[in-house]
Amino acid sequence: MRTFQRYVLGRVVFYLGVLVVAILINWYLPRLIPGNPVDVLVAQLGGNIQGEQAKHIHEVYVHEFGLDRPLWEQFGIFVGNLLHLDLGTSFSFFPTPVWTLIAQALPWTIALQVPAILVGWIVGNVLGAIAAFRGGWFDRGAFLTSLFASSMPYYCLAILLLFGLAVAVPLFPAGGGYSFVNTPELTPDFLFDALGHYWLPFLSLVVVFVGGQAVGMRSMAIYELNADYVNYGRSLGIGDGRIVRYIFRNAALPQVTGLAISLGTLVGGALITEIVFNYPGVGSLFFSAIRNNDYPVVSGVALLITIALVVAGFAVDLAIGVIDPRIRAAQSGER
Repeated sequence: MRTFQRYVLGRVVFYLGVLVVAILINWYLPRLIPGNPVDVLVAQLGGNIQGEQAKHIHEVYVHEFGLDRPLWEQFGIFVGNLLHLDLGTSFSFFPTPVWTLIAQALPWTIALQVPAILVGWIVGNVLGAIAAFRGGWFDRGAFLTSLFASSMPYYCLAILLLFGLAVAVPLFPAGGGYSFVNTPELTPDFLFDALGHYWLPFLSLVVVFVGGQAVGMRSMAIYELNADYVNYGRSLGIGDGRIVRYIFRNAALPQVTGLAISLGTLVGGALITEIVFNYPGVGSLFFSAIRNNDYPVVSGVALLITIALVVAGFAVDLAIGVIDPRIRAAQSGER
């Protein structure tokens, strides 16, 4: 128990350090983007504002956003607001709080990513396990197909599906999360409309997930099938059913780790897919904020992604430490 406590404490200290460094980087990197967010904002007000009026508006916005203060003071204000769970106010959608924009976009991303990750993980692992166990033509066909699917970037498959099933053969809408004539509300008409826009981005994600999980599970299962404990168990007369359970339970351990990491990255994992389909999720919000130099939104979304990754990594380390005592013994310096 003492060994496990030291292991957990070490992981907590490590991830807290990672979080502190990530907060600093997430705040500073957006300010390296060329351009000034106030210039973009003033330009969006129209061409009728010129001369002294434009200069005055520019100065007002610079002061309002605190961009006329030293960087160290801006960072101190950011950290102080963060301690109160305040991510600031968006520049592009002033005076809308960053949390409001994230709260509007996050349900769309979760609804797209979580089913795609879970379906891809289950189908991919089952396919990989069956391919490794059966071998022969089924294994070769499943492996080549899965390898091709996993090697294809998300955006390539998204573009192909968009052209094939929305342009060449218009079975699905070409983009967006819902039709322009609808407004987001929990009504059967809106949900049915949103479901029609949902399938293409969902398929573009789940196909790649299935391929990656199937390749990984097949490789691990083949490794376990040739392990010494399998041959020893068979020599003792243990039935194949019991041995197969041990094989696939051991082979699934890295896959569980991959599942936790995938769930941790779901906030930003569909960035390109959301852009291709103009899907109203966090990825589209993040891209729009980068394009408009919207520092608070960029920092807020990046921080949300970082926290999700840190929590997922910490959960994986705890799970592995519980399952495999060799890990926590090695981390605590014991032999």
